[in-house]
Amino acid sequence: MSTFDEHTAAHLADLFATLGDSSRLRVIECLLGGERSVGQTATLLGMSESAVSHQLQRLRLMRLVRGRKVGRKIYYSLDDDHVSRLFLLGLDHIVHG
Repeated sequence: MSTFDEHTAAHLADLFATLGDSSRLRVIECLLGGERSVGQTATLLGMSESAVSHQLQRLRLMRLVRGRKVGRKIYYSLDDDHVSRLFLLGLDHIVHG
């Protein structure tokens, strides 16, 4: 029996749907440079803190980013190496084509 059942297919589709948003991809690209606060990310991307926070929440729910609280600030980073590899492979595919 295959491990790629309906549940796995749905979860993978959710992952790709999450990655299918250009704002979220910009946030991921920003976090490739290291851990950043919402404010730092917003400034670097020219987005509002509210918009960045919203995108980070979706990315966190899909376990693509994680937060580390320091006082009242939360610093976000990519959850693991898989996230950067997914992003960079996709980018390489687009640039190569």
